[in-house]
Amino acid sequence: MSGQPASPSLVCETFSESDVEGAHALSLQFGWPHTREDWRFAAATGRGFVVRESGTVIGTALCWPWGERGATLGLVVVAANQQGRGIGRMLMERLLDALGPRMTVLHATQAGQPLYEKLGFRKVGLLHQYQGTGFAAPFVEPPPGERLRPLEAGDTPRLIELATRASGLDRSALLPPLLDMSQGVALVKGDTVVGFALLRPFGRGHAIGPVPVVADDGLDRQRAQALIANRLAANAGAFTRLDTPDEQGLGPWLESVGLARVDTVVKMARNGEPARDPATLQYAIVTQALG
Repeated sequence: MSGQPASPSLVCETFSESDVEGAHALSLQFGWPHTREDWRFAAATGRGFVVRESGTVIGTALCWPWGERGATLGLVVVAANQQGRGIGRMLMERLLDALGPRMTVLHATQAGQPLYEKLGFRKVGLLHQYQGTGFAAPFVEPPPGERLRPLEAGDTPRLIELATRASGLDRSALLPPLLDMSQGVALVKGDTVVGFALLRPFGRGHAIGPVPVVADDGLDRQRAQALIANRLAANAGAFTRLDTPDEQGLGPWLESVGLARVDTVVKMARNGEPARDPATLQYAIVTQALG
């Protein structure tokens, strides 16, 4: 992969904090909900590249290595009036060169999917985006012998374990800063955390995710609904978003409580697939970029 600028007038450099303002302005052109704070969090937890022309940001792409073997990739955007110059491909090649042989996941729009396929990604699933403000916040009874409680400081290692097992990605670097900005709830059986859900500021309001739950006794759906309903109640009347994998089949229930499906994207992977633990399921991801 060359990863060379598509034109001598273009400058491609490492993405830095100083690029957040330009990247945010670029993403607004496409109606993305990301705030400046969302961009700052993404940049602080990952790395990437920016393309400028005459000092103006016209393209970005970021990636997040999770441990030595896995990564996610996202926030790939090129100004509408600059498309067709090879900028998107150049940015992707830069990222893939930096990531090397890592198994890498991204979520693709229909427009972006052909490029990603040419770069070695293949479809491995679908992800549905649900959101709204006029939802009901029902109480869902946890399974017998289980209860909901606020997260505690000592839960962090277990939360990292569950999130890693459910996603197939090392979440040890992501969970601590994510917990700092979130309101979370745990589902416990005896003294063991068997699931959790986080509610945090994101985009036009708040987002729920991740939501990993233990599934070894077949109670995963009830556990997930109890956790999500609790976080919906904590954000009643306010804009809330949740991105859920298609294979979990949560859509009908989310629609029944008043969240509308507004988008579906394709989950793609390169150099293999995430090594998820089938005994722990992920009912909502963090973000489409972070996985």
